[in-house]
Amino acid sequence: MAITWIDDANVDVENKRVFCRVDFNVPVNDDGEVLDDSRIVAALPTLRYLLAHKAKIVLASHLGRPKGKFRKNLSLVKVAERLGELLAIEITFVEDCIGDGVRRLVQDMGPSQIVVLENLRFHSGEEKNDDSFARQLAQLMDIYVGDAFGAAHRAHASVAAITNFIPQKVGGLLMRQEVEALSQLLRSPKRPYIAVLGGAKVSDKLGIISKLLGRVDKLIIGGAMAYTFLKAKGIATGTSRVEEDRLAIAKSILERAAENKVEIFLPVDHIVVAEFSEESPTKVISSAEIPDGFMGVDIGPQTQKLFCDALYGAQTIFWNGPMGVFEWKSCFAGTKAVVSAIASQNCFKVAGGGDSISALSMLKCADRFSHVSTGGGASLEFLEGAKLPGLVALGYG
Repeated sequence: MAITWIDDANVDVENKRVFCRVDFNVPVNDDGEVLDDSRIVAALPTLRYLLAHKAKIVLASHLGRPKGKFRKNLSLVKVAERLGELLAIEITFVEDCIGDGVRRLVQDMGPSQIVVLENLRFHSGEEKNDDSFARQLAQLMDIYVGDAFGAAHRAHASVAAITNFIPQKVGGLLMRQEVEALSQLLRSPKRPYIAVLGGAKVSDKLGIISKLLGRVDKLIIGGAMAYTFLKAKGIATGTSRVEEDRLAIAKSILERAAENKVEIFLPVDHIVVAEFSEESPTKVISSAEIPDGFMGVDIGPQTQKLFCDALYGAQTIFWNGPMGVFEWKSCFAGTKAVVSAIASQNCFKVAGGGDSISALSMLKCADRFSHVSTGGGASLEFLEGAKLPGLVALGYG
């Protein structure tokens, strides 16, 4: 089976009530103000298509992890305002996502009108993939549009169960872009194929590392997850974050890489601090060994050069995760150097979502990537070969 896409000749959205599941799970401050609108911008092509074809558009998303309870700072009201600014149209925001008020509002909608529902996760039924909640979301809807790739790896009511209660289901333009770009990495990537992984936890990346060992020519590992690999090699890591229960697995990964003739690059020097605080003075350790009393927070200048040189000549690059605590100005240099080096390569290059999007926004070089995924966890699971509930629900596979 294959997904039917929204612009297929057999899909008619005119005057139809369209439930469009988007991923507006964006960074917000304590007042709910949007700090980075990248995911909202990514959804605009689908929304503009629906507007141009006179659909009645009901938008739904989650935001954060409210655990089934209302939290003012996780309301989508400010997100809806930002969407209105980007589209330069009036957006109607409704203070719930189910109930009689929502039903009456949807019933009275006109063509090319957008209604944004309140945060789906204010109801516990969303994360439980509850049929009753899904039925209420689906009331009056003619077409379901799945465009939330960032939530596609979750079997939640608005992603999976709801497709059983709406007559027609299709994929949005962003969803198609995600599937096509990531599929290129799975099928026959041009070589040399280099993967660059960072972030905090080895455990979050075990699945993708295992798959990549059979596909890539080089694997570059930075971020806090690198310290687990260094310790697995018998290298001192000071007080750096190490997943002790993953040391044996890290060691086996290094051994498998050698067997598969995959070059693995790990930090050879570090930026360290005595205390995990942005105010703590940084220090360069010109060695792979980190002394007692210090923790690594970024790759050092020698490692920056090592990683950047390793990227030269790549034909395919997949990057997911920062090289250090990039949110701190004192620890942004490593991520900046590596991402800038990736951006400069004339090849097919894909950035994973999550923190990668935030780093790209800070560097303002997203347009130099072939594709920037809106889904961190979803992109990794897709590349692992997992069946994503949000794609399966649309007919993928």
